[in-house]
Amino acid sequence: MNVVLWVAAGVLAALYLIAGGVKLATPREKLLENPNMGWTADFPEAAVKAIGAVEILGAAGLILPRALDIAPVLTPLAATGLAVVQAGAIVVHARRKETKALPMNVVLLVLAVFVAAGRFAG
Repeated sequence: MNVVLWVAAGVLAALYLIAGGVKLATPREKLLENPNMGWTADFPEAAVKAIGAVEILGAAGLILPRALDIAPVLTPLAATGLAVVQAGAIVVHARRKETKALPMNVVLLVLAVFVAAGRFAG
């Protein structure tokens, strides 16, 4: 089970690192040009950047605490935080009727909950 949790955490970390990096590094005008990022029009730029920062910190929290054996309880907490981020993303996409985004959001939510539950359990 430990290997499965590491794989799930690794996949989540990679995806959130990329997604968070894009939100932090890309100017708002460029984000708005991307059809998958239309939701950014509904949020202040600072909020989009904050979401990106949370995603990057969450990605680091999925891997580093357990890999370095420094405060490993942070790993399930990071997974829980990313599950909350993903629940928010589901609400935003559902309200905007962006149904194409929802399956991926649900998969990411399930993976984050799986990692959180697995790491909290031991």
